[in-house]
Amino acid sequence: MVQMLSELEETIDAKRNPEKRRIVPSVWWNRLQGCQRSVEDWQRILQVRSLVLTPDEMRQMLLKFASLCRKSGKLVRLIIVDEINLQMNTLQSTVVLAVSRRTILTLMDCDPDSCAPIKLPFERPEVCYAYCKQLNCEGRRDLALSQLQLLLEYGFKKPATLPAELLSLKARCFLKLGQWSEQNLINEDSPNVEVMQHYMYATELDSKAYKPWNALACANFNALLYYRQRAPIPLIQCQNDSGDSPLKPLNPNLLVPGTVPDDSVITMYAVQAVKCFCRAVMLCHGNSLQDTLRQEAFIQLLTLWFDYGHIPEVYDTLISRIKTVRVETWLQVIPQLIARIDTPRHFVSHLIIEILMDIGKNHPQALIYPLTVASKSSSSARRQAADRVLKHMSDHSPNLVQQASMVSDELVRVAILWHELWHEALEEASRLFFSDRNVKGMLDLLNPLHALIERGATTMKEQSFNQAYYRDLKEAQELCIKFRQRGNLRDVTQAWDLYYNVFRRITKQLPLLSALDLQYVSPKLLKCKNLELAVPGTYDPSRPLVCIQSVQRSLQVIASKQRPRKICINGSDGQEYWFLLKGHEDTRQDERVMQLFGLVNTILLQNPTTCRLNLTIQRYSVIPLSPNSGLIGWVPNCDTLHALLRDYREKKKILLNLEHRIMQRVAPDYDHLPLMQKVEVFEFALEHTPGDDLQKILWLKSPNSEVWFDRRTNYTRSLATMSMVGYILGLGDRHPSNLMLERMSGKIVHIDFGDCFEVAINREKFPEKIPFRLTRMLINAMEVTGVEGNFRLTCEKVMSTLRANRESIMAVLEAFVYDPLFSWKLIEREQFERKTKNVSLSDDDAISLLSGGPGFQPSEFVSRKALDIIQRIRDKLTGRDFSSACPTTSKSLTVQAQVDLLIQQALSHENLCQCYIGWCPFW
Repeated sequence: MVQMLSELEETIDAKRNPEKRRIVPSVWWNRLQGCQRSVEDWQRILQVRSLVLTPDEMRQMLLKFASLCRKSGKLVRLIIVDEINLQMNTLQSTVVLAVSRRTILTLMDCDPDSCAPIKLPFERPEVCYAYCKQLNCEGRRDLALSQLQLLLEYGFKKPATLPAELLSLKARCFLKLGQWSEQNLINEDSPNVEVMQHYMYATELDSKAYKPWNALACANFNALLYYRQRAPIPLIQCQNDSGDSPLKPLNPNLLVPGTVPDDSVITMYAVQAVKCFCRAVMLCHGNSLQDTLRQEAFIQLLTLWFDYGHIPEVYDTLISRIKTVRVETWLQVIPQLIARIDTPRHFVSHLIIEILMDIGKNHPQALIYPLTVASKSSSSARRQAADRVLKHMSDHSPNLVQQASMVSDELVRVAILWHELWHEALEEASRLFFSDRNVKGMLDLLNPLHALIERGATTMKEQSFNQAYYRDLKEAQELCIKFRQRGNLRDVTQAWDLYYNVFRRITKQLPLLSALDLQYVSPKLLKCKNLELAVPGTYDPSRPLVCIQSVQRSLQVIASKQRPRKICINGSDGQEYWFLLKGHEDTRQDERVMQLFGLVNTILLQNPTTCRLNLTIQRYSVIPLSPNSGLIGWVPNCDTLHALLRDYREKKKILLNLEHRIMQRVAPDYDHLPLMQKVEVFEFALEHTPGDDLQKILWLKSPNSEVWFDRRTNYTRSLATMSMVGYILGLGDRHPSNLMLERMSGKIVHIDFGDCFEVAINREKFPEKIPFRLTRMLINAMEVTGVEGNFRLTCEKVMSTLRANRESIMAVLEAFVYDPLFSWKLIEREQFERKTKNVSLSDDDAISLLSGGPGFQPSEFVSRKALDIIQRIRDKLTGRDFSSACPTTSKSLTVQAQVDLLIQQALSHENLCQCYIGWCPFW
């Protein structure tokens, strides 16, 4: 409103003063660039400006406004009722003109209300281009394509005589022509030479634009994948090539579908894709949209590097081009580089180590934590590769390397005390011995722990452990040694009498562990003062460095199964940084998921609608310390849903497991009932309990109705956002302890991302048939219409945005699926160990093998499963995920239909009653 009043004054001045009239267009254009992207606001502003400026002077503004209308989906539709069919209860409607179409037709000097044929004004190519995009937006794709071809044929002079802005526009036209042609060929797997030619023309016309290079890179990348799947034999080592030649002209004969490619064809596409991706990454920087696109290009470049970097031509191209990428760009993919650090492919590992050394030289704080984790790996190849980079870092940052090693070691020591280490190991060893009859596996598991206590205690807590348990454990170890020498099973049985005695005593002691004092569990950490090392998770090259000033003495032990610790690190900026120190758990997968959420947040913030509604996912820092421990950034003011419900029911004198007790009373053997009987028992429990606990919690914890309304809205929208993102990721195990509620905003925060890619759906026992958690308590806490209000609308907006950006999301998720860390999660451990002839295998050893260990073909285990997962994700992002359930629908589902089917699945009692009781489907 203030801006409009100001511009009205400027309008009057411009009418009176010709000098001011001349500068007004440029001033107003610059001001419009900074305005919020709102169709209504822009429309009012442009109406004021039209009092002074002619349509020709406002051309740039009006074209931008038309683009904003298309992107915002603000097509103004007037429904005209032609007839009412009472039996079908439908309205026959006609769609009249959109605001964006009317704007463009005005610029074309055409009557928006006329039905006469429209002739393109080739003297105004930017208007013609906008008209073509409008046609495509309206669904008239064939007409848009033909009109764009006419524009390219008649709308531009020879390139040598064109000014720079028209060259850029022509490049955009070729890019759009390639994209639309590619969309028309979406059902064809084989690459198309014309599409690649369009992209190549775009790169020649505007060599400094990111999008044409990325499009050409993706086209080569897709052609590479197409021919790789049809290659009869693995790639051979090709002849060396400098890789510095410009882009080679495409040979149409190489793109004939059905031909069997040789190695040179696949190598050619790999080299071309590497060149284009490197160019795209180099050109892409400056804003959030560019960052998103750069991440997509960068992830695909890494995929090419890891899969084809061992080929000499590709390696030479990488060596010459990858040095053009800014070192800061590599910071976002450090986890992916570390995951492949021990690959046996010499060319690939050599280049990875070179890049890591460059990062370590320029940004040692960004690399030191993940590299320290790799140096603790049980895989010797991974340790050696990490140690090589650390040694290089020690030459220029010796104090930092030493401090990081000490802090990491001590945090791991605090995360898993000897009591917990032995308790967990004895529990697993008993399973191996008594259930699996695997004596060798048991001995291999316990031997490192015996060696650990033999090395001696370094803290008072470890000394107290040795005083209490060393004698029994030493005697049990001697009995195990006798078994190895004599093979008498009685020795192991006697050893287990001692082991069980130790286990029983530790079991009684662990629940008493409510707090830890660093003086007793890690005096070294307590003595840490004013380190050079950054506070974990805070390093940002664009911000001042925050170093560790000290670690607070007392640690709270959270009362849960894994007993994580709440720890506080004091930063050099005077702030306190709280973390959850977790042991017994690999946090590296959570770290990768946070990467994905960062990309999704950027995509949601780019969309005007989702940005206005603040539809983002709550992220937190994840810093792995070792393969089985890590730091999780503490999310303040949050409670798990389980804790909220427990506290509420305790106050109201309601049994925490009331629903389960009702089910047990009706059917004691519930887990073994047929499906229909399970549904009946499940519904009986629901009918006899209100299920309004969360609804009342939200109300009671709000100071007034206004705050309650805002929290309820935030709760519903955040739940819907994460439901859609979690569905795409295949996220499972969403029980009440893995969902948290933010006290002040009411937003839902998800934690623990151990089950991804539909692992929970496909497991043998208690499979989760639901796509996301949408139980009755969650619904009752929403508005009066339940899922039919904010929840459904938010789901549709988020899913629509995700589907519109599917290529970016697919690029990241494909890299995740093929990451050795994730690959290990996709297969059965027993099957893997049997086929690799390993009786017992650590996670890191398995990851090393899956990254291409000597004599091992990972494709035997992973490729088929990975391809299935990638296709499943692609189906979700194109609306084809229900094609098996609805065989009659060959086309993609609309966003609305897809969301509706997902909600139906999530609400189905048949699906919910099959979940395990700990998932609490009745809540």
